[in-house]
Amino acid sequence: MSMSVFKVADAEGTYTVDQPVTEADIIEMASYIAIHRVVGLDPLTSPDLTRRYLRARMLPLEHEVFAVIFLNSQHRAIKYEEVFRGTLDCASVYPREVVKLALSHNAAAVILAHNHPSGCAEPSQADRRITERLTDALDLVGVRVLDHLVIGAEDTVSFAERGLI
Repeated sequence: MSMSVFKVADAEGTYTVDQPVTEADIIEMASYIAIHRVVGLDPLTSPDLTRRYLRARMLPLEHEVFAVIFLNSQHRAIKYEEVFRGTLDCASVYPREVVKLALSHNAAAVILAHNHPSGCAEPSQADRRITERLTDALDLVGVRVLDHLVIGAEDTVSFAERGLI
């Protein structure tokens, strides 16, 4: 579906389409709305807002993706970027590349996220280790890791809410 058939009506929050849409079209539209509501707007201080945004972006994916939301000093989103793409059950993550991107975006903080296409959001030992490595690497250049969210089919696990960050 082309976003040209997705038209915003006069009333804010009301949307119309000029032709029938599929379920995939609706998901694409929801992702589009989520992206434009989050990036550059309100600070991402609510774990629930962040969770909903990331679920909209990552839940439809059939392969594992490691993403980063780069934030400014007021925790407003600068950019969402899918940094590493993996296979069905793993993605290689390189701290050096994440540090380079954080510096290039002039980020003060980041929120890390990845999906588990298998559906289970429970973090693995490898997830815990890479979070520690990323936190240590980013700390060296003054960038805080606020959270790492694991997106599963039924649930989303927040490292910050579990006291792991």
